[in-house]
Amino acid sequence: MAAELFFIYDTHCPWSYVTTRLVNQIHQAHPEINIQLFHCGRYQGDDGINPRQLGEVSKQSDIKFNDKYRNALSQPLDSTMAANLMAWVENKANHTALSVLNALQKAHFEYGVSFDNAQDFDQIVAQFKLSPPSKVFNRDKYSKDAENALADIEELQGFINTSAIPALLLAVDEELILLNHNFYLSQPSAIVEAVELELKNH
Repeated sequence: MAAELFFIYDTHCPWSYVTTRLVNQIHQAHPEINIQLFHCGRYQGDDGINPRQLGEVSKQSDIKFNDKYRNALSQPLDSTMAANLMAWVENKANHTALSVLNALQKAHFEYGVSFDNAQDFDQIVAQFKLSPPSKVFNRDKYSKDAENALADIEELQGFINTSAIPALLLAVDEELILLNHNFYLSQPSAIVEAVELELKNH
């Protein structure tokens, strides 16, 4: 039986941030499940996060957002560079992809790093010994890798009939199962049981 987990997310989306914890739990419990990360590039110079949305995220999870992040809420968000980097990592350094995603989200949501200029990535690039090409850090254009990822996302969203993010999909052999991440935001470890039940049923 072959199993894969598909995670559609955006590095700058607070709902994606809290859902990444579920992916971490699944990976820790079942490292044999191949994880594929798809950055959807939702933010491109868009308005900042609505404080009411952030309050709802905190309400449904146990994560509290600090002032460093909250103080930047009104600023436009642009995740194009992060989408380019994550697409490159998925293709060239896949074994580090989940760790890089966690590092990006930690820097953004805990320290307010915007990731809208190349210098914002310096620490993470050094930490994971990455060597992405300069085109990754083009804020005005998706890289070819990122465009391919967006095409894959569109195909996956066609299967689940929704473009809402984040989305967690478990593929077992030929079947694709949408996992309702909302059920597990306050208790991330509980999603492991849900995944194991699906694996048992298939």
